[in-house]
Amino acid sequence: MAAALREVGYTPEGCAAALGPVAWAALARAEVAAALRATRDGPPLAAVIRLFLLRAEVPRDELDRVLPIADAQRLGLVERADGVLRALADIRPYGAGLFVVSDVGTAIGGATSHAGRAAGISRRDVVLGAGGASETLAGITVRRQVGAALDLGAGCGVQALRAAAHADRVVATDLNPRAVRFTALSAALSGVDNVATRTGSLFEPVAGLRFDLIVSNPPFVISPGERFTYRDGGLSGDELCRRVVAGAAEHLAEGGHAHILANWLHLRGEDWAERVAGWLAPTGCDAWAVQRDVQDPAQYAELWLRDGGDHRRADYPERYDSWLAAFEDAGVAAVGFGWISLHKSGATEPVVRIEDWPHAVEQPLGPAIESWFGRADYLRRTGDDALLRTHFALAGDVTQEQHIVLRQAGGLRRAVSADTISAALAGACDGALSAEAIGAALAEVLELDPAAVRADVVAALRAFVADGLLHPVDS
Repeated sequence: MAAALREVGYTPEGCAAALGPVAWAALARAEVAAALRATRDGPPLAAVIRLFLLRAEVPRDELDRVLPIADAQRLGLVERADGVLRALADIRPYGAGLFVVSDVGTAIGGATSHAGRAAGISRRDVVLGAGGASETLAGITVRRQVGAALDLGAGCGVQALRAAAHADRVVATDLNPRAVRFTALSAALSGVDNVATRTGSLFEPVAGLRFDLIVSNPPFVISPGERFTYRDGGLSGDELCRRVVAGAAEHLAEGGHAHILANWLHLRGEDWAERVAGWLAPTGCDAWAVQRDVQDPAQYAELWLRDGGDHRRADYPERYDSWLAAFEDAGVAAVGFGWISLHKSGATEPVVRIEDWPHAVEQPLGPAIESWFGRADYLRRTGDDALLRTHFALAGDVTQEQHIVLRQAGGLRRAVSADTISAALAGACDGALSAEAIGAALAEVLELDPAAVRADVVAALRAFVADGLLHPVDS
């Protein structure tokens, strides 16, 4: 089956070329009309696109010499009826020679087209295709060669396929048996033989095991009722996300990394950052939590009601009201969206960083995240005196703007305001002088107390090195 798909050019590049830029862009928005028009009376690739991506019925004679139809039927990928073939699953080409299998309709536009456009919306166990959340998680993952990796809540297997390229073995788990089957199909069609699948809730299928890498796009949606296995965790509030974080820390091997997409509650009278800190501090891991977006209860309810297709139902007002009532009863002021990364460094004093960063970032962000953990460890190991004796240079992607802002071109693309001392420090860090020498010169030029300047320089160094704005160089 995989050989037949590759033979007709069923790749991301092949599909984009066959559809043209307009139809390809429309398909990314979950609109199929332009793509259907572009694939009329086309080559064999057009027929395959219509079958697996566009949910169209395709005359069997157009595919008889293209696909091993009997094999596709045995795999449960297609069905025959009245001389036409219908897809029973979406097969999306994904990267170099990979295929992702999901429920019919859910590959179009990724998560934005969701189960609401798929046959059988009423069933709770629909399996989504690759979407925006999948790509975000893939982008923030540290990619280094590892022995064992875990994809928790694997769905259609996107993260497992990505991890398989740099892990000796991958375990992919999901509560939903349909998702486990789709992950296995995705791996088989992709020719990936180092992915094992297991069925079960959270970390139960891997009890007692340790992993060098854990990735999870869990059912993080905070909803008043459990309806869809892929998104609704079935626990109170954000408890499922807290458990995923705690479980990931328990199952990480020394030196391992975990990356988790999560939602967290903003409760009235409570600092959301303190709430998330309460999840991270007990893990014993270095941790970095980034809040990317915040929605009020109405916005959040509307997002997920549309995701489930409920905005088309007659009882939409009642469902909407039930979400708002549940949030009001729980004292919810808003819901935060973001990601959490853990590093099991073995440090006795783990570093925990929690920040709100809604600005544009450079993906893939994995290298920047790995670098941050390295800088956190460097700062932990380096005392103030040693830090001051070190020669620093401004990072190559940082520019100092006239209104004293240090702007980073890569990674999180930070823009950090600097006061007189920290700006002068950054500007003087070309590797020639130690930070201590620069601080002493600043105290003399500015006629300030050397001890006070020294303290300010140390504080600026720790902040700039942590953010990757300065890096130590050999003296």
